Amino acid sequence: MNKGALALLIHGGTENWSPERWKGRFDVVCGDRRVLRLPDMALDPAEIHYAAVWKPAPGELAALPNLRVIFNLGAGVDALMADVSLPKVPLVRVAVGDLTGRMTEYIALHVLMHHRQELYLRACQREKRWQPKFQWPASAISVGVMGLGTLGSNAADMLRRLGFRVSGWSRNSKEIDGIECFHGKAQLDAFLERTDILVCLLPLTPDTRHILNRELFLKHNRNSPIGAPVLINAGRGGLQAEADLLQCLDDGTLGAASLDVYATEPLPADSPFWSHPRVVLTPHNAADTDPDEISKYVARQIERFEAGERLENIVDPARGY
Repeated sequence: MNKGALALLIHGGTENWSPERWKGRFDVVCGDRRVLRLPDMALDPAEIHYAAVWKPAPGELAALPNLRVIFNLGAGVDALMADVSLPKVPLVRVAVGDLTGRMTEYIALHVLMHHRQELYLRACQREKRWQPKFQWPASAISVGVMGLGTLGSNAADMLRRLGFRVSGWSRNSKEIDGIECFHGKAQLDAFLERTDILVCLLPLTPDTRHILNRELFLKHNRNSPIGAPVLINAGRGGLQAEADLLQCLDDGTLGAASLDVYATEPLPADSPFWSHPRVVLTPHNAADTDPDEISKYVARQIERFEAGERLENIVDPARGY
């Protein structure tokens, strides 16, 4: 198989998604393979066999007639799957230890933050109040992880080792040592009823869109040491019904939320999330993709493909992830 060129099609707009930065890394790891940044009016689209992408516009990939594999540089593939013109070639998602570790760091940070009453303590600092409250042990808190793929399973195991009571829920049955696992619609209510802090790492599919809504929040444990339940969403913005989420924060159905993803990104300046006293907001950087690790991963996958070996982590179009 001839070495086809690798095209980079990156729309990020922030420092961590600088196309120049990514091209520099791919140039190093791809050896004598041509690495091209799109759009480039001077290139012949037919020479491109591979594309490494982040948020390509609908139709951009359809202009590459000899495309053989698409590599998505981030974890979520929902935007790509929504492109009806997407070439019918394997779509490979990112699955590297660096990304998994970064997501676990984020989840552990925010679970501990809510467990250790940081919102209250920071308010005390601003108001110069020395009024510590009783601090319950981690073993008194039940953390529920929705989505038990690579990211969710790793985060759940870390939380268990920190001493929390951890359960998980996924579409299909899973078994994880030390984690009580629930699955399917029939077991969702039982999972929610025992959950004090909900961590959402689900993929965005037609079945999961707006799954984080008032009906779901009302099913959480109402007798937790932390009071009203807490949501941590580092999955996809489309998972949360944002009007419901804001209303539940305002009326006490939810005690607090840590949000890394939103229906519209970048988050508009007039969004209530920016200034809500019960929201901890981050700019979709829970598991920032590292160009060093991801470029090596893509280069290895291309080498495997050209050697006739099976690609890893291929997205199943029927499932959407």
